[in-house]
Amino acid sequence: MKKEIYDRLIVFSRYPEAGKVKTRLIPSLGAEGAARLHRRMAELALAKAQKLMGHRPLSLEVRYEGGDERRMDEWLGLDIECRPQGEGDLGQRMARAFSDAFREGAVRVVIIGTDCPGLSTEIVEQAFEVLAQNDLVLGPSRDGGYYLIGLARLIPQLFVDIPWGTGRVLRKTKNVAQRLGCRFSLLEPLADVDRPKDLKILEEEGGASLFASRSISIIMPTLNEAQNIGWVLKRVVGIPDVEVIVVDGSSTDDTVEIARSKGARVLITERRIARQMNAGAQTASGDLLMFLHADTLVPQGFEKHVREILAHPSVAAGAFTFCLDERRLGLRIIEGLANFRSRQLKMPYCDQTIFVRKELFQDVGGFPDLPIMEDYALMQRLKKRGRVVTSPMPAITSARRWKRIGLFRTTLINQLIIIGYHLGISPSRLERWYRGKGGDTS
Repeated sequence: MKKEIYDRLIVFSRYPEAGKVKTRLIPSLGAEGAARLHRRMAELALAKAQKLMGHRPLSLEVRYEGGDERRMDEWLGLDIECRPQGEGDLGQRMARAFSDAFREGAVRVVIIGTDCPGLSTEIVEQAFEVLAQNDLVLGPSRDGGYYLIGLARLIPQLFVDIPWGTGRVLRKTKNVAQRLGCRFSLLEPLADVDRPKDLKILEEEGGASLFASRSISIIMPTLNEAQNIGWVLKRVVGIPDVEVIVVDGSSTDDTVEIARSKGARVLITERRIARQMNAGAQTASGDLLMFLHADTLVPQGFEKHVREILAHPSVAAGAFTFCLDERRLGLRIIEGLANFRSRQLKMPYCDQTIFVRKELFQDVGGFPDLPIMEDYALMQRLKKRGRVVTSPMPAITSARRWKRIGLFRTTLINQLIIIGYHLGISPSRLERWYRGKGGDTS
């Protein structure tokens, strides 16, 4: 029986299991975030491969590591042939894939990975065309490896004694090819996404949408907010892919009843704002978390701004511009100082409505269990994980505290609390002093 002759494209990938893929990105994205990014990059690579199949006769298969046949089928469906990569180092696994393909009738075989967002259908097609006149084609990656390798005949020596995982892979492979007298060609160099510093590549390549998450969970801690909560909830309840969770600290007024009547989900916890927000985050179903005070009105279309800002993998957290609901000169000065702190020092507070990806929030441990300064402490942690972006859109918060206590006194108390926190004074003592001076934690 005559053997069928065709070209084959093989995609090397891993099953997207949290903690086992993109491990070097976990410090920035969290285990779940790194797995989600890997999944979406793999799906993008497969979409490009399937598009190429519409242009030329081509056999497509996925060679996977991790997972099993059932989980791969559940992920990618039954239409894509999936085979395990098998044992051995990367070279042994690629050599096996090439050997199988040639034995099964392929005349030109190309292997690609899923780490390179700039790899296009046109580049892969070019690789197959190059193999019409060459034995070998390589797509150089900027870290010294290659994102693509294609063969017109089996050359096992290309996969022996190569320092995989180093910046010498491409150079060593070229040396072997030259020693063997192979005709080879190089494609354009592209960048892989492997390390935290590489996340900016997604933005440069227009691939930030890979990381975009759709669903938002709004967490609103409350305590006796019956006067304010109704008009705040009216702005955020009923928006597609946005859930609202009110976490009440045992109010004695109608806060809970109003929240439920407006369509919010309500949790009852002990009174401590950090614990309330952590409890809400724990039960949230959204990919993105947004912490909203019950006296703060977010801008129209807030959800679009939250998604756009957090779509950039280099961003750890965001917040809205601080704005008070009265326009007195003294309050305008307060706004200016707060926005300088937010933009220049990258330290927004919860009255600006902080938002963050859920996996990163969990990975840094959520809000520290402090009676005061919990948002300050959280932002210190998040700043170490990436950029903190302040949206130009304003979140309008009530000036009630400044009016009740006075502009100068309120500002002085706030600054003394921050100084005391850095001096190591107990947060419990700071809270007692803060409340004794007329402050509140709402």
